[in-house]
Amino acid sequence: MERSCLVFPGLNSFRVCMTSVFSESQQNNPDPWYPTSLDSYDEMLDGDGQIRPQWEYVIRALRTLGIPELERRGAKAAILLRENGVTYNVYGDPAGQSRPWQLDPVPLLVSSEEWGGIEAGLQERAELLNMILADIYGPRELIRKGMLPLELLYNHGGFLRACDQIALRGKHQLVVYAADLARGPDNRMWVLSDRTQAPSGAGYALENRVAMTRVLPSLFRDSHVHRLALFFQSLRAGLNTIAPPGAENPRVVVLTPGPLNETFFEHAYLASYLGYPLVQGDDLTVRDGYLWLKSLNGLERVDVILRRVDDDFCDPLELRDDSRLGVPGLVEVVRRGNVSIANPLGSGVLENPGLLAFLPGIAEHFLGRPLRLPTAATWWCGQPKELDYVLTNLDKLVIKPIYRNPSLRPVFGHLLSQQELADWRDRIRSSPTFYVGQEQEGFSTVPSLVPGGLEPRHAVLRSFLVARADGYVVMPGGLTRSAPHKDEMLVSNQAGSISKDTWVLASEPERPIELVIKPTAEQVAASQSGALPSRAADNLFWVGRYAERAEGTIRLLRSAIKKLHGDPDRSGNEYTESLHSLLRAVTQLTGTRPGFLAEDAETLLSEPEAELLSVALDETRIGSLANTLRCMVQTGYAVRDLWSSDTWRVMDDLEEHLLSAKRLVQPTLWQVQDVMDQLITSLSAFSGLVMESMTRGNGWLFLDTGRRLERSMLLLSLLRTTLVEQRRANVEILLIEALLDTSDNLICYRQHYRNNMELAAFLELLLLDENNPRSLAYQTARLQEHVGKLPREKSAARLSLEQRLALEVASTLRLAVLDELTRVSESRTRENLEQLLARLNFLLVALSDAVTAAYFRHESVPHSLTPLRTT
Repeated sequence: MERSCLVFPGLNSFRVCMTSVFSESQQNNPDPWYPTSLDSYDEMLDGDGQIRPQWEYVIRALRTLGIPELERRGAKAAILLRENGVTYNVYGDPAGQSRPWQLDPVPLLVSSEEWGGIEAGLQERAELLNMILADIYGPRELIRKGMLPLELLYNHGGFLRACDQIALRGKHQLVVYAADLARGPDNRMWVLSDRTQAPSGAGYALENRVAMTRVLPSLFRDSHVHRLALFFQSLRAGLNTIAPPGAENPRVVVLTPGPLNETFFEHAYLASYLGYPLVQGDDLTVRDGYLWLKSLNGLERVDVILRRVDDDFCDPLELRDDSRLGVPGLVEVVRRGNVSIANPLGSGVLENPGLLAFLPGIAEHFLGRPLRLPTAATWWCGQPKELDYVLTNLDKLVIKPIYRNPSLRPVFGHLLSQQELADWRDRIRSSPTFYVGQEQEGFSTVPSLVPGGLEPRHAVLRSFLVARADGYVVMPGGLTRSAPHKDEMLVSNQAGSISKDTWVLASEPERPIELVIKPTAEQVAASQSGALPSRAADNLFWVGRYAERAEGTIRLLRSAIKKLHGDPDRSGNEYTESLHSLLRAVTQLTGTRPGFLAEDAETLLSEPEAELLSVALDETRIGSLANTLRCMVQTGYAVRDLWSSDTWRVMDDLEEHLLSAKRLVQPTLWQVQDVMDQLITSLSAFSGLVMESMTRGNGWLFLDTGRRLERSMLLLSLLRTTLVEQRRANVEILLIEALLDTSDNLICYRQHYRNNMELAAFLELLLLDENNPRSLAYQTARLQEHVGKLPREKSAARLSLEQRLALEVASTLRLAVLDELTRVSESRTRENLEQLLARLNFLLVALSDAVTAAYFRHESVPHSLTPLRTT
């Protein structure tokens, strides 16, 4: 057996010797299916290749399962995460915001005894950073005593001068804290970096845990894993603690940058899990020194913000004037003590890696002892001796900027060429205060599932803490991320790392704790009283419209394709005329002009396949089916926190069907029809879930109002395009039959009217029958009900504009005389029918705009007039 030694360079260099078993790996490694070289610390195997005690039961169980079954469980976890909409947006990745979250089914294990020491070290570090944060924005004794260089702080973008002397209520300024940990060469956990601004990952850790309990339920139960629910209960209690005085039942909101942020899923997931509204900057406003939520019931005062927006973007008035993510005047509200923010504005200054060089001295000053958890040796280049050392040893160090930037990753000196080293030396010399050099350490590996077996990968554990009145509470475990490739040192979500669940193993079974946090009575009351952000209501309204628009487009396209290729009698002028009418209706209904309505559309009408494929599949074409579905999914994603897991699973199915259509090579109309059949099933499932599972609150009212408006307007457009102009009797019969099929009323019509295709009976069923859920009368009745239930100022004497419009729509339709609608004028048109349909369409557009103006609009142009949301 050989022994190999690793040397870590630096001022405090040391030598670590570890056992190498290259020649005897089969003898000392009882698990040859995990081919680690053991030349660095491995979490599962000790230096002799033996399985560590805390891993024995889990590995034995995994070996019993076998690699094929473990891969199957991993695939099941991937499906669960995808169906739940768990995503992480890697900037520049072709998958964009749809990039699925990746979970390795092999967890990272930590014994309860070791975790006790890690937990104590994390709590100690959080207390120290809390004292530093309070000092930086308070008395600044550390600067006066020379323990922190002034240039190190003032050159960091996270130091916000506007936040000077602003403090939270209570002794803890640092409310939420996360630390990235890895096992170092001395077999202890080291702190790689601190996350103090808006630490992300806790929601992903929770989602990983939920998935693991589904794919490995027995193994999880029998391993006695510490639960996570208590941490999130502590988080909610901690946020209540920092509320301004007098807020007995504080209103807490989660502030997100929006759906394009890389961790938006987590923002929505945590908001839903904790029972807090998810808001964007436009949902909030400052009035009279307080912060208010723009809700359907008016302005609701906000007491606490759990922010996921970088602090300098939070107030364009006092911080970044180019920000569109924040709330003008927010800093002044915080300054007056009328709202509390976790973490406080300016807390990002603690993420400065240059602070690591000074933490040992600060720990002695505040705590009187060194920190329990070590960090890599760090040299801030703003000091002459440290600068010389970094420049001399650049090829052995890791270079980092003091201010974190997504476009600037750590640079490993040993990977640079001589020219690149020279360029970096020049860059550091020109701005030395902006860089640090860190000792490059070798950190441990963990077993990770790869195709065909297990493989060692470097990993980083992110642990989370939250402050309560009596100290910091640590999440037992956290979010582990492993490198995407073997021997790769950089572990980052943006670099494509793979997540793991982290199991802290208890010595005995834990008392089961419900993962779902039940809302308080105040939260239930608030949700039922309409404290829904106007932006969320707007998005729900348009989800309903897009869903109905997509369904209507699919049904009309299927009818057109059926008539084009499935009609047994495809000869004669009657067939051609009815087909052309349907094709023109496709263009009119979808708004994909000029299409079949072009002046020179004869060639297109005679060979419509290419245009129909474009209307169905061209996502860049506004009004196409693919574009409408994309808008529906994106709008639904913006209110991700309001959907149940089943509803979101249907949304995911819609996106999968879209992707499958994109993958078609030289698609045919029959292939597209198969995809549309799947889409109509998913859209029907969405409608069913909405009707049967969604609480009849304000959110549901706006969603269903959008559906009823869109269905009404689509029906009006279809009838105006096809039946206002009188056609030959046989042509009208063919059209009526196709329209009944499009509206899903063919069987109903035949049951009521036998097989006689008559216009009067058709109009009675589609326009006036209030018992037919596809009729216009049914939609207008529902609209009148919904508008009457929308939140508004109580006034017994007056109807609102929306109520008057809904009443006029219903009354106009009820007063219609069927015989007059079917009468043909000398110009061979049904003028009375055209006038009725045009009037109803005008009123419905006005109703849509009135609802938008009253409940959603915070600008001068209603959404229904914007290019994306065409009516």
